[in-house]
Amino acid sequence: MTAEIIFEYFIFFYGSLLIASYLMLAIFSMITIIKYKNYNSNLDDETLYTSDITPGISIVAPAYNEEKIISTNVHSLLALDYPLFEVVIINDGSKDKTLDILINEFSLVEVPYAYVEKIKTKPVKRIFKSTNPLYEQLTVVDKENGGTKADASNAGINASVFPYYLCTDVDCILARNTLLKMIKPVLINKKKVIAVGATMRMVNSCEVKKGILIRVKPPKALIPRFQELEYIRAYLLSKMGWSLINCVPNVSGGLGLFDKEVAIRAGGYDGKSHAEDMDLITRMISYMINNKQKYVVDYIPLSCCWTEGPPNLNILARQRVRWSAGLLQLFTVHRKILFNPKYKRIGLVVFPYAFIFEFLAPLVELGGIISIIYLLFFGKINWDFALIIFLFSYCFTVMISTLVVIWDNITFKYYRNFTEVLKLILVAFLEPILYHPLITFFGIRGYLKFLFSKELKWGTMTRKGAHSN
Repeated sequence: MTAEIIFEYFIFFYGSLLIASYLMLAIFSMITIIKYKNYNSNLDDETLYTSDITPGISIVAPAYNEEKIISTNVHSLLALDYPLFEVVIINDGSKDKTLDILINEFSLVEVPYAYVEKIKTKPVKRIFKSTNPLYEQLTVVDKENGGTKADASNAGINASVFPYYLCTDVDCILARNTLLKMIKPVLINKKKVIAVGATMRMVNSCEVKKGILIRVKPPKALIPRFQELEYIRAYLLSKMGWSLINCVPNVSGGLGLFDKEVAIRAGGYDGKSHAEDMDLITRMISYMINNKQKYVVDYIPLSCCWTEGPPNLNILARQRVRWSAGLLQLFTVHRKILFNPKYKRIGLVVFPYAFIFEFLAPLVELGGIISIIYLLFFGKINWDFALIIFLFSYCFTVMISTLVVIWDNITFKYYRNFTEVLKLILVAFLEPILYHPLITFFGIRGYLKFLFSKELKWGTMTRKGAHSN
């Protein structure tokens, strides 16, 4: 059997398995969403808001050079609907006016504070509280830059006071009822829920007033619109599907609710990690398994968070290079889990799937491109086979994306009219040709960056503001 035939068979079986997994996740996701809508009706927001036993939640939000948005978005976090919560902002050694703006806007003063370093971080310099009773829920931690969001998040966990914490980013706009929605799986589930995630979307082009989301719109600019489609598919299809069998691979660092005690016992975030969201879930699950405790990592299908996506290729490249480097870092650090039956679902399902279909995918695609160039050069390409594979893959990708967008609109109706839904459906036809090759390229760059450079900082994304295109 020639190398060309072996390659064709490999691509066929790899693609078939990937397609089968998407179909499986689509079915799982539909079942999960239907179950959620049924059991969610038994515990309404008003009951939670007025109950004396609703647990307190600490909102932990790291900030690095966020002077353009910090004031508005902290106001937004303080305005959430929940009976007992605090907002902990971590100024991670910002070089701009982030801290000065916080001090002036919220009447902050340095205070003595019983800061206990349960998780090791870069040194904390000062802690601020407000002299204005309106902002008594706000705590600002000023620390030395740790180079990663993970280190800053750990400092926020150390400074928090409640048994659950919600990790988010200061560029995110949260729905007013986010905390009420995300605590419900914790209260309803019979098993210990160690983490809860929810759907995220792009805030680009949405109408936002004083940090409050007024009107949801799909992004006008093409790159954020691609990301909107990508996020809906990733959350509503993939993560909701995996949650049915308790195999959620990660809870996003942009919006995740965590059991603080389990997070601390698991060692918190790896301060050097650039895949802090999946790394933390891996640590928490490993802790529960090693201590023979049952656990659940849950996801709710509601869109609770809108984040400002990279508006151009340069910023998108920095983000995705860091993400892919973090993925390789994750498999390096936690390599003992992969295919290890001791770690049950995460060892035999979550990690293998992520390794085969997420980590290896850019490498397989790169190998495919190199093989096609080789076959073209020597005139050995099987055009009939190549055309069939391309058309089938393209049509399947467009179909899945279209169905997810339509399912999302039928179920939750975040967009007001069909024209807005159609804008996302149309980019589904362009995504495999324009956007996906870029993501593959950035993925390869991330792997090389991790292997040969190690210079990965969580740096600044140029902001245009929450209402921008």
